[in-house]
Amino acid sequence: MQNGINSAEVKMYISVKEAKAKQEKMREQVVIKPLEKEISTVAGADLSFDKNSDKVQAGIVILRLPGLKVVARSAVTTEVDFTYIPGLLAFRELPPLKKAWKLLKIKPDVLILDGHGIAHPRRLGLATHFGILMDHPTIGCAKNNLTGNFEQPRSEKGSYRYIIDDGERIGIVLRSRTNVNPIFVSPGHKVSFEDSREIVMRCLSRYKLPETTRKAHALVNRLRRGETEPGYIEF
Repeated sequence: MQNGINSAEVKMYISVKEAKAKQEKMREQVVIKPLEKEISTVAGADLSFDKNSDKVQAGIVILRLPGLKVVARSAVTTEVDFTYIPGLLAFRELPPLKKAWKLLKIKPDVLILDGHGIAHPRRLGLATHFGILMDHPTIGCAKNNLTGNFEQPRSEKGSYRYIIDDGERIGIVLRSRTNVNPIFVSPGHKVSFEDSREIVMRCLSRYKLPETTRKAHALVNRLRRGETEPGYIEF
């Protein structure tokens, strides 16, 4: 049990009402603050689902800053036991990601997850949920907006605007590549808005998505296709 939340409770038998109530309770534990030290490593996490099956591949790839060189990775194949429900993604994806996290012999300074942080109706997206359970700095980086309103940023790479929901700032609309649709960044846990934006910018190359997400995505797809083995590797 961590922070009063028992991971064994994250099962399909939790009703939607109970899951939302759990999110509301965990919301009180969210910490949004500047990082306490300069970071030297950052990681990305992603999952790949087998079609017509509960089988899933989860992976985490650690990169060194600057340079974005891969220094370690972990990958697992497991099963999910919670159906996909918008706004409750963490109850489906967190258990596999937790297994991949536990395999890591070194932990990144910050983890970027392919999902939302506090830019969530109950301020508890996948990145925030994971950050609280693991007591670790996390950032959400998503392809689509989930909640709130925003103005489009300018077309140049690096331009951004804030996502506002009911008068509250909850995320950042970030132009990660010039003249390309933006990405949606939000603090997960133990990071600030400024940290979240700056770290994601440091992880960008010539693509829309940060290298953290791209490399984690490539890893889980290779694992699904049988092109690599599960487990932990340092490079």
